[in-house]
Amino acid sequence: MFMSKPLEKPTPPADGSCCENACNPCVWDFYYKDLKEWRLQQVELQKKAENNE
Repeated sequence: MFMSKPLEKPTPPADGSCCENACNPCVWDFYYKDLKEWRLQQVELQKKAENNE
C-alpha cells in the first residue's frame, strides 16, 4: 500500500471535536484510520531505505 507521496502524520482531533454521542463514524475513527495508513507507510519507507543502503 506504498504511496508515491509521503503522508503527513495525522493529528488527533481537537478537544471538543468528539460529541460523545457514539457517532458512527466518529472523528476518532477517521483519525485512527489515517494514523494506521501513516504507520504502514512509514514501515514501507523504512524497508525501502534499508534495501537501498
